[in-house]
Amino acid sequence: MVILVVGDVVDDIGVRPLGAVNPASDTISEIRMTPGGSAANVAAWLGHLGAQVRFVGRCGADAVDRHTAALVQHGVDARISGDPLLPTATIVLTLDAVADRTMYVDRAANTSLTEADVPGDVWDDVTWLHVTGYSFFDDGVRPLVLDLVAEAHRRNVFTSIDPSSLGFLEAVGRDAFRSWIDGIDVIFPNLDEGAYLAGAERPDDIADELSLEVVHVVLTCGADGVFYRGPTGHMAAPAAVVDVVDTTGAGDAFCAGFLNGLARTHTVEASLTGGLVAAARCVALRGARPVA
Repeated sequence: MVILVVGDVVDDIGVRPLGAVNPASDTISEIRMTPGGSAANVAAWLGHLGAQVRFVGRCGADAVDRHTAALVQHGVDARISGDPLLPTATIVLTLDAVADRTMYVDRAANTSLTEADVPGDVWDDVTWLHVTGYSFFDDGVRPLVLDLVAEAHRRNVFTSIDPSSLGFLEAVGRDAFRSWIDGIDVIFPNLDEGAYLAGAERPDDIADELSLEVVHVVLTCGADGVFYRGPTGHMAAPAAVVDVVDTTGAGDAFCAGFLNGLARTHTVEASLTGGLVAAARCVALRGARPVA
């Protein structure tokens, strides 16, 4: 079983102030650049957890070797193409006192992903396709990703999506996004994203509403754990109690843990546990990727 992940690869620049922020002046901070991108993070965690995973994405031509190596060290079959004109995507993340983050995004080379970057052989032995909302929000990339989802359905390949961003969801509108994901097998919204998409507040109401388009709704609720709704009914699981260092990539790690659990056990309960364990490991680290 190969899990195919298609989407963003990014240079994350994480900024953690080490004292009170001084507006319009200097603030001593800890600043680190680490590899990121929601889709690439999922691939890295999947590989780290022992799954067979293939990643397709695009970055600046000068960063292909660097980003390929960063994924290969986790066991990922990385198929990264280089854009000769656009730089690698960059996100600046500022961490607050509770390790939550605000992100400033430049998608750059991610916007130029095309059909040529996804040749037919990337489907070899693939049984699952995972994509992220960021690709759907991009007018230029969306047709490609919709075609990939349609191709997955033709091949009887399972599909999953992480909506990724409340701000971008609000920009495109709930009706449009729900029309794009109709028929997807698994969706991984966080509580805010799910509430917006469903027009509801309670986790069970959110999950019931989204199940009109998606078979398995996996609603991540931060410190409150996860709420699931699928063909066999509802299920909830608590989050692990950990010292949180950085929440960047926690949702990506959860997706990877869930998909890896489902691939190995075919049971929802074990998959939820796998996702929560991976997310707990992620928030205990700086950056969005596992330690090799």
